[in-house]
Amino acid sequence: MILFTFLLTCGLIAVHILSKRLDFLRFSPRHVFLSFSSGVAVSYVFVHLLPELNEYQKELEDTVQSNFWMVMEDHIYIVAMIGLAIFYGLEVMVRKKEELDEKEGGDQESLQRFQIHMASFFFYNAVIGYLMVRGEYEGVTGTLLFFVAMSVHFITNDWSLRESHKEEYDRFGRWLLAVAIFVGWSVGAFIEIKDVVVSLLTAFLAGGIILNVMKDELPEEQKSNLPAFLIGILSYTLLLVFLH
Repeated sequence: MILFTFLLTCGLIAVHILSKRLDFLRFSPRHVFLSFSSGVAVSYVFVHLLPELNEYQKELEDTVQSNFWMVMEDHIYIVAMIGLAIFYGLEVMVRKKEELDEKEGGDQESLQRFQIHMASFFFYNAVIGYLMVRGEYEGVTGTLLFFVAMSVHFITNDWSLRESHKEEYDRFGRWLLAVAIFVGWSVGAFIEIKDVVVSLLTAFLAGGIILNVMKDELPEEQKSNLPAFLIGILSYTLLLVFLH
């Protein structure tokens, strides 16, 4: 199974390295494939990851016995909310620095925007790489479904980051994020972390995916393709239902 997840991890790395060659994504308005990919990611979160958090919730209740956790009900979902809130906060910081950059025309704000995005997505990708090998996605089929969902999600993320950072992302960013996936997989392959940590990482990832998809799909200026988004949700939901 380690070899299988390594090959899939190489596939995710290839997505980051080669996605710049998908010239059709540069067409304006926003290409239908990007909206379709966002639909796939949303479907994976709501149909697979969130229901899986129910199982992780039980594990967390059995593992954590502190008074703080005992007071809070359904705290695994709070972790998902925290993941969403953290990525939202980082995105707000990036947007504010982008506004300052446009007003002042300096390079410092642009560099800081790039650094914030790369730091947050490095951790994000490392978590995905770790869960590729330690996520316990019900064997080959479950792991493949995770791979497909994350592949199309990475294409959407790449498009968004490339739009924000232009040449900097192609020269440095995509390689850094590709390394992050391998780092996460390597940690998962050689270091076994407690199940409670895996549950927290999965919940955090679910919140991050929801925010990253919504921030690209909701703004009016993106001119998102609603039919493609809905087709992505429907088709991948049917795939998940019939394969599980």
